[in-house]
Amino acid sequence: MASIKNIFNSRTNKDGDFFFTIRKILGFKPKDLAIYEKAFTHRSSNETNAEGEPQNYERLEFLGDAMLSAVIASHLYKKVPGGNEGYLTKMRSKVVSREHLNELGRDLNLIKHVRTTIPIQQFGGNIHGNVFEALVGAIYLDRGYAYCEKFIYKRVIKPYVDIERLEGKIISYKSLFIEWCQKNKKPFKFSVYEDTGNDALKHFAVRLILENKVVGKARATSKKKAEERAAKRAYYKLQSEIDKDFT
Repeated sequence: MASIKNIFNSRTNKDGDFFFTIRKILGFKPKDLAIYEKAFTHRSSNETNAEGEPQNYERLEFLGDAMLSAVIASHLYKKVPGGNEGYLTKMRSKVVSREHLNELGRDLNLIKHVRTTIPIQQFGGNIHGNVFEALVGAIYLDRGYAYCEKFIYKRVIKPYVDIERLEGKIISYKSLFIEWCQKNKKPFKFSVYEDTGNDALKHFAVRLILENKVVGKARATSKKKAEERAAKRAYYKLQSEIDKDFT
């Protein structure tokens, strides 16, 4: 009994809380807690191991991205036997899109457990998806492919992968709009104009011009986001025309 008592005494309350938090998220017991601690460590912490190697989630994020793609690809291959390579690739892209991964990370409130020296509110939206990918990578290293697959089925495939819904899901309104314009030989351009807003963060304002007519306007903290929002507004304005060419 003394040895068991020593084991529990050796774990700090903080480690114990993190262990139970991770177990609840995973649905099974983690073996190597250190891997999960790395999955929740932002590079701003500047942590390194004995060899001087950075200890943050970025490498695990890379691994998790690959594991997600592999498991989702396998599921779609079995689920849609008539789907060709292009169809399956497009469907997988919809499941592992940055927008969807961010949604998964937010649903699990993963950012709450991130160790960082930067105030959480200063992070962009992609932090949620990045940590989710890192968590998947950590599961693979800790428990292997079978547990990793089990987690992805529980947290991604079962609640979110509906083939009919995914077929109608638009990943990028900007890409769709550009494809439609090119298909119909319609001239268009995204034009950045002066933003007179008083926001604390710098914003970009964009007009989407189609055949010399403004069909969408938007502003955001990056040019890319502003263009995507402008394209989304243009899509809903011209939805009947655009959908006619893609159905």
